[in-house]
Amino acid sequence: MSTPLLQSSLKGLPLINKGKVRDIYDIDADKMLIITTDRLSAFDVILPTPIVSKGAVLTQIANFWFDKLSGIIPNHLTGIAPESVVADKAEHAQLGDRAVVVKKLKPLPIEAVVRGYLVGSGWKEYQKSGTVCGIPLPAGLQEASKLPQPIFTPSTKAELGTHDENITFEQTVLLVGKDLAEKVRDSAIALYKAAAEFALTKGIIIADTKFEFGLDSTGTMYLIDEALTPDSSRFWPADQYKVGSNPPSFDKQYVRDWLESSGWNKQSPAPELPADVAARTSEKYREAFKQLTGRTI
Repeated sequence: MSTPLLQSSLKGLPLINKGKVRDIYDIDADKMLIITTDRLSAFDVILPTPIVSKGAVLTQIANFWFDKLSGIIPNHLTGIAPESVVADKAEHAQLGDRAVVVKKLKPLPIEAVVRGYLVGSGWKEYQKSGTVCGIPLPAGLQEASKLPQPIFTPSTKAELGTHDENITFEQTVLLVGKDLAEKVRDSAIALYKAAAEFALTKGIIIADTKFEFGLDSTGTMYLIDEALTPDSSRFWPADQYKVGSNPPSFDKQYVRDWLESSGWNKQSPAPELPADVAARTSEKYREAFKQLTGRTI
């Protein structure tokens, strides 16, 4: 297994942005390099413990979906080898399976969230009001119930350390305009439906997910950032799914559960993870990749 990468450091390219997980470097007017590190964030705080192979898993799962779903909407991948834009060969070890060269696009200011099952904050809201993000749902649903149809529940994109906020479709229209809001909604739901249908054949339920989109200079919309990974989605093992309870997931829930029991106040700095918790989390990420693609990292 590769040495974990908590943060990248490339001397030959300017760093544009350091997010919770991804480091983005400038290449030229049209292209950027994205390195997905092994950082893990929980409760909007970056943990000090890297998760081995996580960055490679996230990148390769996203690339898998970008390819599979390219008939629905184009994506930001250029197909250019990351090694070709990093001059110092000593820095190539930071690239591996975790780096991609992407088009430089204008991100839309919303997270396109699609929910196919009633869980998490949606379940809490439904219990109080019979709605999810203000959208009325049929009475009598239980936790983890499959929704009659996937629903689009957009949110704002929060700065690092702050929380996304749910917004209505009408607020989305105010942010990006009616035509683009409808295109985002329809594209997100189409992507979710296609992915959820395929994942189910591999024994994985995609309960919900979030997408990001960007525009080029002509106004063409692209799928950007990551897509349908265990970080941006809730993956459930289909053989452990049961209506009425929240199934174990292929994501960082294992870490969240440990943090909840640790007594941490959810403020920075976060505690170091025990070695067994970090190892088990790495296993969950790699397991999701293998089950979806049939390949190993």
